Amino acid sequence: MKIPKIKDLILFENDDLFVVNKPAFISSLDEREGGELSILRLAKQYVVDAQVCHRLDKETSGCLIIAKNPEAYRSVSMQFERRKVKKVYHAVVNGTHVFQDLKVDLPILNLGNKNVSISKQDGKPAETIFNSIKYFRHYTLIKCQPVTGRMHQIRIHLATQRASIAGDDMYGGKPVFLSEIKRGYHLGKDQEELPIMKRFALHAKELTFHIDPDTEITVSAPYPKDFATLLKQLERFDS
Repeated sequence: MKIPKIKDLILFENDDLFVVNKPAFISSLDEREGGELSILRLAKQYVVDAQVCHRLDKETSGCLIIAKNPEAYRSVSMQFERRKVKKVYHAVVNGTHVFQDLKVDLPILNLGNKNVSISKQDGKPAETIFNSIKYFRHYTLIKCQPVTGRMHQIRIHLATQRASIAGDDMYGGKPVFLSEIKRGYHLGKDQEELPIMKRFALHAKELTFHIDPDTEITVSAPYPKDFATLLKQLERFDS
């Protein structure tokens, strides 16, 4: 994997913070085992005091806010804590689903070791709003707006609606293969078919937050190549 330059990922920047379009397969923070590339490490090469203000799953791409100083870190962290940050994700899910302001309000229990479950007894409150954006024959593009910020929240909440994210095998999602949507698709002899997207189809599309008490901004992250390719193939062969 080619190591990206943090400058090439920046979507917005001022004296206090910057927002990057995080590539998939790079952790937001250093992982316990160490030795692996992370956005935090790349950010610290750019600004020594850089701190990542929130997390995205390793496979999730999109908007990530990085503070340049402790005051900015505190300000953004407090906005997340008080649920003042508006978050919009886009996901491609298995099946056709008509969601119109569907509110999923199911508590999530963190089981440790990157595992979570729905638990009405022991879970912490978790709420997500879902809207269908585009319908295909076998898939749907969904707008996801998490009100809270629990681990794997969007992924597990969609799974409870039998709308698992494509490629998310942890929550029952099946990857998208071209042979399944393109008529007359033939694989060469002894060739193994790879999915169109080698990760689950979730992208942090937009963040709206305050950069100072009087100024609110919205930062939007374009789709990375793999997500854009998946949508293009679905439009072409699964519409």
